[in-house]
Amino acid sequence: MAGKANYLDGKFLIAMPALDEGDFSRAVIYMCAHSAEGAMGLVINKPLDHLSFPDLLVQLEIIPDEKRIRLPSEARAMRVHRGGPVDTGRGFVLHTADFHLDAATLPISEDLSLTATVEILKAIAEGRGPEHSLLTLGYAGWAPGQLESEIQSNGWLTTDADPEIIFGAADGERYRRALATLGVDLAALSPTSGRA
Repeated sequence: MAGKANYLDGKFLIAMPALDEGDFSRAVIYMCAHSAEGAMGLVINKPLDHLSFPDLLVQLEIIPDEKRIRLPSEARAMRVHRGGPVDTGRGFVLHTADFHLDAATLPISEDLSLTATVEILKAIAEGRGPEHSLLTLGYAGWAPGQLESEIQSNGWLTTDADPEIIFGAADGERYRRALATLGVDLAALSPTSGRA
């Protein structure tokens, strides 16, 4: 597809210091879709402190409260993240490509897929979900040309996504580690940009 190389599907967006407040302060976003029609991604390093995965399963009536103790250890430990400011009542699961639901799972790269149905939550709760997954409520979205303009204005850095950072790094380490893939030290970033 001509021009597809310029799109950021399957890449990381890393917030520059100029985005120092709100939803995108120090955010790492995994880009799920990017085209001439706009862009959509998930913030992967902003956990919700007030909601656990077992709490969510009980709220959605996937399990009764007394069954939360019987969840697989991975499900009990799973965190819920704030994926972005859009549609915050809707869940999205970014996961390894070893799990697929027909007509529900969107392959993004060779390694990663996105599923946004309650069936994947049930599968994780029953221990038959993907090997690795990250759950968000909400997503980040951009209108046509908006993301490109923000990148041009030095709002974001882009780099290849690393599943090890998504699934293997602690939430608080993802920003620093994503920057390190570009050889950028967090302390060296300036909140302002200039032109020579």
